[in-house]
Amino acid sequence: MIAQALYKNPDAPIDERVEDLLQRMTLYEKIGQMTQLDITLINKTGNQRNVELVEEKAVELIRDHHIGSFLNGEAVAPDQWYEFMNRLTRIAVKESRLEIPIIYGIDHMHGASYLSGSTIFPHNINLGATFDESHSFETARITAIESADLGHHWTFAPVLDLGLNPYWPRFWETYGEDPHLASVMGAAYVRGYQNNEDIAPYRTAATSKHFLAYSNPASGWDRSPVQVSMQMIHEMHRPSFQAAINAGLKTVMLNSGEINGVPVHASKEIVTGLLREKMGFDGVVVTDWDDIGKLVDFHKVAEDYQEATYMAIEAGIDMNMTPTTLEFNKALLSLVKDGRISKKRINESVRRILKLKFDLGLFEHPYPRNDRMNRIGMESHRQKALRAAEESLVVLKNDGNVLPLKNPDNILLFGPCAKSKRNLAGGWTIGWQGGSEDQYPEGMNTLCDALQKKYPNASIHYADSIPVDGTPTEQKTFLESTSSADLLIYAAGEEPYTEFVGNVTDLRLPGRQLDEIALLNRSASPTVLIMIAGRPRIITDIIKETDAFIFAGLPGFEGADAIANLLSGTTVPSGKLPFSYPQHTGHFVNYHHKPSAVYFFNRDQANVIIQDSNATTSLFEFGDGLSYTTFEYDNLVLSATEITAGKVLTASVTITNTGDVTGKESVLWFISDLAGRITRPVKILKHFEKVELAPGEKATLTFEIQPEKILSYPDSKGIPILEPGRFTVNAGPLTETFILK
Repeated sequence: MIAQALYKNPDAPIDERVEDLLQRMTLYEKIGQMTQLDITLINKTGNQRNVELVEEKAVELIRDHHIGSFLNGEAVAPDQWYEFMNRLTRIAVKESRLEIPIIYGIDHMHGASYLSGSTIFPHNINLGATFDESHSFETARITAIESADLGHHWTFAPVLDLGLNPYWPRFWETYGEDPHLASVMGAAYVRGYQNNEDIAPYRTAATSKHFLAYSNPASGWDRSPVQVSMQMIHEMHRPSFQAAINAGLKTVMLNSGEINGVPVHASKEIVTGLLREKMGFDGVVVTDWDDIGKLVDFHKVAEDYQEATYMAIEAGIDMNMTPTTLEFNKALLSLVKDGRISKKRINESVRRILKLKFDLGLFEHPYPRNDRMNRIGMESHRQKALRAAEESLVVLKNDGNVLPLKNPDNILLFGPCAKSKRNLAGGWTIGWQGGSEDQYPEGMNTLCDALQKKYPNASIHYADSIPVDGTPTEQKTFLESTSSADLLIYAAGEEPYTEFVGNVTDLRLPGRQLDEIALLNRSASPTVLIMIAGRPRIITDIIKETDAFIFAGLPGFEGADAIANLLSGTTVPSGKLPFSYPQHTGHFVNYHHKPSAVYFFNRDQANVIIQDSNATTSLFEFGDGLSYTTFEYDNLVLSATEITAGKVLTASVTITNTGDVTGKESVLWFISDLAGRITRPVKILKHFEKVELAPGEKATLTFEIQPEKILSYPDSKGIPILEPGRFTVNAGPLTETFILK
């Protein structure tokens, strides 16, 4: 009888299939579809590791409680994932009365990061530094190719929060501090992951998270309160999610924190009013880990779990990442029976969940396959990860052109990241907080390994100690031993972390590392500092004496080779900072700050404030990044000096490679609104384009300025404001003014 049902007919319209299945389901079956449980409940180890299914537990949860989704695990071999998912998906179809397949969610954040042998790309903060959306697209596309066959059809990526607060421990999961950059990169990820013919017959769903304004808590700590105006939400935090929705995004995960005193998981204004009604999102909204429970024991806005469930359902969530109990199922069932939650409201969420499963073809193709595993970690994929890593490295200082280093005889290598694989990849790699060092691929290079391979004829010596606590005589002896080296390289940074585990109270690079760099800077040999970290650690006290500085971020499994290629000149650096690098621990502002956020005063003249739109308190600015060649910006021309609504003004600029080697330059176009009823940023990125030029080659790039799109800004209700007045357009060192009539 089921085989003849309309919802089983693959040729029937999806909406009709959904309605046919929905009317056949019991209330408790529907609630099961709204529940997502963690792998620990069905895994033999009882934790995330090893991925070995306990069938009787899976049968019970699916048959008796109708669970529609499971999530996560840690990196294991492809055949092990295949075995686990093959058994789990077959249990779901066999034990589900209506043969409803499960959807499996997983944190494949920068490649298929919970799959051994997969291609691991740089994290988002690095991809942002490339200013090239193709790298975000390829990260997503290859993630899907390497994992969809194994039954991983739903990834909890990309992160579309903005990296506004460098204390925030998920800073590196963002594309940087700019909404336009995050919008372009995020939309590219969605297209690459969801529109992927290479994984046929499977289809996959991306998740943009964490909706929204999660990333700028006052304290910098994860999940802590955010105070932000609705106007700022519409102008800064909404665009990246809107771009993903416009690209066809299928699922959204909510912010685990609170906005203006209301936890997002309990905010109907944010989830239904903004996301659904204003932004037009009609896909599945999923909670983050146990965030309904946290309404009780963390945010303390609900007295018990049942009340918390009521608040979250009323706010507009569809699926609850419970993730380790059936408390949600019991609470929601009781709420419906008591009449507090209507069956109509349940149907709204289940309809969206079923539609997602039909859209992904899970009813036709619920089981994994194991005949294309040769595509996992294939060389062409690794080459794309290497190119992304190379273009993500940002050279911020290169005094005396100490880089690139050609044909050295002797390199001395120092620092906690010099012989670490895990530090290159950060969190969400192999496991939640990164794997142990012995879990990383044997063929993955540390920086020390990569330098030895890049310079086979040189002496590469790693020193695991620097005598910062030694006597003056011991330090003098040490410095004399370094004086004959061609280069001293210090690989500074952090060990992997994510979420609240990465909370810090001091943004400075740990004191021991600063002391070691300071001592090396006293050597007669030049010093290169490489920062391998998920956020910009403060280095103000030592940067002046350091000859070269590279922000390497978290470049992934190919990161060491990328760094070695940059140091040697095999590749020419083209990365630019996607954030403002702070100079001070207690004061930092983003590049798109308001005019009154950065100012100076004349100590000799009372009450005189000096403002300068180019003033900064950052150590390095958004968009900074050096090359081994030079680029000249010339002939910034506007097609008109005045424009009206409905028309288009075209700006053009000529870029010439005036150096000796071929290089890439990211051309960043900024707009400044010189006066607005709501205070305007001093400047804001509106367009970027990357161009490769040979020595002496030039190119003319254009930027179309459509007033309604480029010159307007939202009010507190999200309604666009387009005001006449003066504007400037900026590319490189050049600026021109025009008037909107």
